[in-house]
Amino acid sequence: MYEDVNRYLNGLKKWKSELTRLREIILDCGLIEDFKWMHPCYTDNGKNIVLIHEFKDYCAILFHKGVLIKDIEKILVQQTENVQSARQIRFTDLPEIEELEETIKNYIREAIEIEKSGKKVEKKKTSEFKVPEELEQIFSENADFEKAFKNLTAGRQRGYLLHFDKPKQSKSKISRIEKNMERIIDGYGLNDCLCGLSKRKPNCDGSHKQLEK
Repeated sequence: MYEDVNRYLNGLKKWKSELTRLREIILDCGLIEDFKWMHPCYTDNGKNIVLIHEFKDYCAILFHKGVLIKDIEKILVQQTENVQSARQIRFTDLPEIEELEETIKNYIREAIEIEKSGKKVEKKKTSEFKVPEELEQIFSENADFEKAFKNLTAGRQRGYLLHFDKPKQSKSKISRIEKNMERIIDGYGLNDCLCGLSKRKPNCDGSHKQLEK
């Protein structure tokens, strides 16, 4: 995995020095380096603790069970309102990382202890997620589609519910539902691989793009 991470870092056009420094800090905490979800991921006894990733305006270290960290310094960020477990610490330059080095290590150590303790994040059940009226209406008109949706795993159902309910306009919600009906009937989740080329199945890692060349 060491070479995978090197290739990832060397391929960055932005945030290379920042993520390289975060890598050093994380490894100094005794975690094992891996490469998952197309990003460097760090584990303890096979359990995911943190990963590092980059965005347009910032780079970040992400704690898989960050919601359980006490966050004494009030620096953890919920990436979107729908993320239940993970939390980020965001950075926009190298000096920020250097200044927070000891704090980062303390948060990592706490995250390791949380994983060792066996604590679980209490996530919302699928039944607690809002079902858009537009989806309910289509269910009433198409029993086979409703059955196919309810036969999906809970995680896949949640992914679709969040995706369908995101637009403000009803017509946009309906469009999203109709666009994914065949996918749902075939038993696929929103981000599942359809082409069979993904190396991260069932998730799609973009390998299908080579078919377009």
